[in-house]
Amino acid sequence: SNSSAESLDRLYPAVGSTKPPRKRTTSQCKSEPPLLRTSKRTIYTAGRPPWYNEHGTQSKEAFVIGLGGGSASGKTTVATMIIEALDVPWVVLLSMDSFYKVLTKQQQEQAANNDFNFDHPDAFDFDLIIATLKKLKQGKSVKIPIYDFTTHSRKKEWKTLYGANVIIFEGIMAFADKELLKLLDLKIFVDTDSDIRLVRRLRRDISERGRDIEGVIKQYNKFVKPAFDQYIQPTMRLADIVVPRGSGNRVAIELIVQHVHSQLEEVRALWAALASAHQCHPLPQTLSVLKSTPQVRGMHTIIRNKETSRDEFIFYSKRLMRLLIEHALSFLPFQSCTVQTPQGQDYEGRTYSGKQITGVSILRAGETMEPALRAVCKDVRIGTILIQTNCNTGEPELHYLRLPKDISEDHVILMDCTVSTGAAAMMAVRVLLDHDVPEDKIFLLSLLMAEMGVHSVAYAFPRVKIITTAVDKKVNDLFRIIPGIGNFGDRYFGTDAPPDWSDDEDALST
Repeated sequence: SNSSAESLDRLYPAVGSTKPPRKRTTSQCKSEPPLLRTSKRTIYTAGRPPWYNEHGTQSKEAFVIGLGGGSASGKTTVATMIIEALDVPWVVLLSMDSFYKVLTKQQQEQAANNDFNFDHPDAFDFDLIIATLKKLKQGKSVKIPIYDFTTHSRKKEWKTLYGANVIIFEGIMAFADKELLKLLDLKIFVDTDSDIRLVRRLRRDISERGRDIEGVIKQYNKFVKPAFDQYIQPTMRLADIVVPRGSGNRVAIELIVQHVHSQLEEVRALWAALASAHQCHPLPQTLSVLKSTPQVRGMHTIIRNKETSRDEFIFYSKRLMRLLIEHALSFLPFQSCTVQTPQGQDYEGRTYSGKQITGVSILRAGETMEPALRAVCKDVRIGTILIQTNCNTGEPELHYLRLPKDISEDHVILMDCTVSTGAAAMMAVRVLLDHDVPEDKIFLLSLLMAEMGVHSVAYAFPRVKIITTAVDKKVNDLFRIIPGIGNFGDRYFGTDAPPDWSDDEDALST
């Protein structure tokens, strides 16, 4: 048919087999979880490192692995084994099954009777797949549709994913589009015996998707098996690695892991290079430092003193935070307005001309600035971002975020108590940009910053306003600010941080 010819034309290179292909099937796995717990560790699958250089541009794209193969061949199991063996903290597992096209009413009826071909290239939204992978590879956030295999439809909710060190894209048609193939750095075909895959498919569709055995076998014989022979098995020749026996082939998986590790080595020295950039330049014009009055100087003397009690540390830190917030508000856009006083006289005043103000704290230390913001901004909305610095790599890692809806229309006050290298602050800014907040509407507030952090943020994001109460010149070999305040979070909350914990950059930066 013309439809089949057009679908075959998408294959790259064009395939035509003279030998009768072996019998294979196709895949429909579950949506990936937000994290993966292995025997050794927990691997987050909904975050990413900020692979951006000192100019705010991406320094290295994520490494994308394509996993193709027939239905129930074990692609997801192989992907999980690769993730665990890689021991890389940030991995996105993306399933092709999330990208089935929205069915018409007639197609819905066909699907209910097991008469719709879900194993044909036309069943997938390749344009959306390609656009999504491109953004993920560039480190940008994406929205992924959620497909309901019981009703054969997309749910109303979408889930948000961020780029990662490694992206694993798996699906029956993973190699069935020439534009999609260009995005894959490593192509793996999982080759499992057809009888084993049929048994797995029967078990899965009956137990997980509420199908009956007659309907599953009907769909298999009518669509799954012919589709594998025509569209999937021929793409095996495009794979860089073929994994016979699927998850049972541990030798192949170990070789794959070694190759991916070699591709990731270039990222290791990123922050060392970033830390030395622009250090001889004058402080940027986007920086505003609170005037060092005797009062401000006196409060800094108290909170910097290692002998200061926790109660006094909290009290004077809160006073400084209030002054910092008040100072920051003066940079918001205002417009002229006229009001009438109780005496019936006109007063020419000023009013905030933006839509709304949202505060975003970088947990945990940045959270201490929220009360000061709430005290001076009525009905302010609050969001949070949890960023921790990996003690082994020195890279900040995004673990959690909660941002208000429509934040892209607000002026955003990004709060953290100390900024040393600027790595965590840069990542937080990048998260806001991912959520379409304009760069010139972002205000980074910190009680204390190192010159290194100021330079890093300012040159990466030249339209972000940086506001602080003091800037210290030096950073030691452990990237702690000198003379500094100490670990702000520990001093404020009265805690001793665990070895793998970081407040913003407190494990590295205070």
